[in-house]
Amino acid sequence: MKEKKFISLVIYLHNNGSQLEYFLDRALSVCREKFEQFELICVDDGCSDDTMDILREYISRNDINIMVNVVHMSFFHGLESSMNAGRDLAIGDFVYEFDSIFMDYDPAIIVSAYRKLLEGNDIVAASSRGKLRLTSRIFYALYNKTSRGSGRIGPETFRLVSRRAINRIKAMGQYIPYRKAVYMNCGLHAATISYDCINEDAGRHRRAAASERTSLAFDSFIYFTNVMERISTIISGAFLLLSVGMGLYTISDIFNKNKPVEGWLSTMSFLSLGFFGVFALLTIILKYLSVMLNLIFKHQQYLISDIEKIVSR
Repeated sequence: MKEKKFISLVIYLHNNGSQLEYFLDRALSVCREKFEQFELICVDDGCSDDTMDILREYISRNDINIMVNVVHMSFFHGLESSMNAGRDLAIGDFVYEFDSIFMDYDPAIIVSAYRKLLEGNDIVAASSRGKLRLTSRIFYALYNKTSRGSGRIGPETFRLVSRRAINRIKAMGQYIPYRKAVYMNCGLHAATISYDCINEDAGRHRRAAASERTSLAFDSFIYFTNVMERISTIISGAFLLLSVGMGLYTISDIFNKNKPVEGWLSTMSFLSLGFFGVFALLTIILKYLSVMLNLIFKHQQYLISDIEKIVSR
């Protein structure tokens, strides 16, 4: 028996046409076997190669009879904003978000994520058991340590979210600069299923994609953690202790009648107090900016050129 829930598949495309047919062959085959109704939404994030031609030719050649929409972004937006646009167009009861069409997993994992969702979860992520790069381990450890929310994040290949989770995010009226973090802190049940990598090129692919994630990692620290405030507070405390130490040293010299180099104590005391004041002020500014960021992130920030219906059923 096929599932009667309507499913949306949202995939991100940016100059990765060489992997497209392999992904569609397997993902669509699994969905045909499992679901009665589903749609495919392809987000064209400024593709400059033949990715779109490959997609259209594939749809035509294989006589695809599902609804296929292509969201053409006005310019290159990056992964997060583009996938926000694709998800907002999706009409399914459950929405698969494929941040990458590089498939290093058995297609059956797609169905496993659906079954896990039916167990009472609203967000299910699929994650490889493969070894993480050192920088990724540091990022996730530092992020989870300093995150303002209680949800913990980790590496994800794709995720499945319920309509309730999507509505919850929209009800919060929040711009989503990092979907993984917002989903994990929306207050709904989330789960992760792990799989063993079956593709030998997985490590090389992850290294190639890592450069695109670097700027997102820095942005995420600003959006969702207080790491910058903590660093500023620690430095301010260090200079305060230095100032107190200089004061104690000065008092000790007065009582011991020592004669340090003229002007040395006053210069060091002035510098330490000055740096303490600067970093204390910086801490206040960062806290103020974090509040402003929370107020600003209220609307989706992306521009769509047009929506192309390749197949309309």
